[in-house]
Amino acid sequence: MSYSQAQTKFSTDSPGSGSSARSHRRFAIINADDFGFSHGVNRAIIAAHERGVLTSTSLMVGAPAFEEAVELAKAHPKLGVGLHLTLGKGKSVLPPSLIPNLVDDEGNFSNEPNRAGVYYQFNGFARRQIPLEIRAQLEKFRSTGLKLSHVDGHLHMHSHPVILRSLVALAEEFDIKVIRLPSEELRLTLNIDRSDLQTKVVWASVFWGLRLYGEKVLQSKGIGFVDRVYGFLQSARMTEDYLLALIPQIQADVVEIYSHPAIANPDEPVNSPIGWGQRELEALTSDRVRAALAESNFELVNFNDWETITSA
Repeated sequence: MSYSQAQTKFSTDSPGSGSSARSHRRFAIINADDFGFSHGVNRAIIAAHERGVLTSTSLMVGAPAFEEAVELAKAHPKLGVGLHLTLGKGKSVLPPSLIPNLVDDEGNFSNEPNRAGVYYQFNGFARRQIPLEIRAQLEKFRSTGLKLSHVDGHLHMHSHPVILRSLVALAEEFDIKVIRLPSEELRLTLNIDRSDLQTKVVWASVFWGLRLYGEKVLQSKGIGFVDRVYGFLQSARMTEDYLLALIPQIQADVVEIYSHPAIANPDEPVNSPIGWGQRELEALTSDRVRAALAESNFELVNFNDWETITSA
């Protein structure tokens, strides 16, 4: 059962009701994207899991520190691990000769995801090659022996209708039970931080439409998704102060909060502006953030607990 079906039994709470009035269980999945991106990202994710509230992560199977990430995941079995499907700003798994309309001669996807999304929509060769790369990434994940807890996408490109349909077509074969569908309240975010106002308004509108489309696609296949996903509108700025303001205002009962913790190393690429990954790591290891989640009655879980979540 998808959460969209299970959530109907939670809908009787009024928007203004506090956590003390709730009689049902609440669940928070705290996810870190970009596992495998670099040694510094891997170190930060494990630190956030060992010392903080992080319960889940998303693995980039074509990234430079992939093998280290797999070994770290195996050493931390309570950390849920999903696939961070990459079809932009990253390396392919397949050789360029097999997907020449998706990557350059070095196997690099476009660094301009918006332009790539339009290209994927209208180029027939690209549309036929996308399922090949998605399969290859799922197969590489499966070869690790790790349990696939969920699938999401680098830069959320998995939300693109062409990509999402191709991914869902492989769900049964690869036992995909949950897929991320970005969804967060624009007004809530702006009440906390009004920076980049125009960008937030535009992207909230775009992903509202993609969410509506994605819900129908996932529901038709019985694939789960949470009610709210927080992190997109505040990407790379999920600081302690932001989380402390956000968590008490969350009304949904099954949510994902994701960020990009990182420890910067001078000889490695970065996945967010210098310093922001460290701030997000500090937020994830904050005792105040842990207390805020507890005060809002959130149980910390990962996507491997989906059956428990939807039956609660």
